[in-house]
Amino acid sequence: MLARAFALIAGFMLIEVVGAWISNSLTLAADAGHMFLDASALGLAWFALRLSRRSPDDRLTYGYHRFQVLAAFVNALALFGLCAWILIEAAGRLRAPEAIAPLPVLGVAVVGLLVNLVAYRMLHRSDNLNVQSAALHVLGDLLGSVAAIVSALAVLWFGWRYADPILALLVVAILVRGAWRVLRDAARILLEAAPQGIDINAVRSALAQVAGVLEIHHLHVWALTGDKPVLTLHARVAEDADEQSTVSSVKAVLRTTFGIDHSTVQVERGACPDEAQTANPIAPMLDQ
Repeated sequence: MLARAFALIAGFMLIEVVGAWISNSLTLAADAGHMFLDASALGLAWFALRLSRRSPDDRLTYGYHRFQVLAAFVNALALFGLCAWILIEAAGRLRAPEAIAPLPVLGVAVVGLLVNLVAYRMLHRSDNLNVQSAALHVLGDLLGSVAAIVSALAVLWFGWRYADPILALLVVAILVRGAWRVLRDAARILLEAAPQGIDINAVRSALAQVAGVLEIHHLHVWALTGDKPVLTLHARVAEDADEQSTVSSVKAVLRTTFGIDHSTVQVERGACPDEAQTANPIAPMLDQ
């Protein structure tokens, strides 16, 4: 399903690029950029589902999930470059409007609207979060197709050449908003920031309530992708605490309360060996 929707959107995006070049339409070029964003979302969602079937190896011990994040980051940067070009072109056409061929624009835009409706119908009933997100991207692209239709009709009926650059700026505004969101979220993941929706202090407080846990420290939370949070921590436990039971309880809280399925828990009694090493960094050399 994702692969078919991706092929449909990506294929028509190429048709829009050709149509924009033939008709000299900025609005159609901007809509092609929006379709590129949609195709990227669909392609990455499809790629993520395929990668989820591959096991980690000795070279990539966390698996291949970060490829989709890196691709999203690069795509967002490319879209900002496209938006900058359209803004420069639109500014020039607002000063000196250029003629466009309205009939090719109208034909391509109408077909684009139908393509987006078909793609949305294919995707919107899925229970998969990646697919639902891709469906929202396609729904947003419907506005770009409508803008291109309005631009063509304004030129065809009234000869108003300003419609093309003005509506191109509208589509660019939508495109910049989507590209910025993708860039921001991808950068957060690549910088290993705490995932959105996970409060570190709340995690620490919840785990401190687990029976046998005296202290939580060296707590780190990051994400492999937007929906795959990872956590590591040190837990200082009571002398009479059962390690296996305590770790199981900690992992149960992380899984049920915070949605963190992958966690590594280091159990300690007494001083943390890492902190002791930091406090006396020359001790290992003195022992040699």
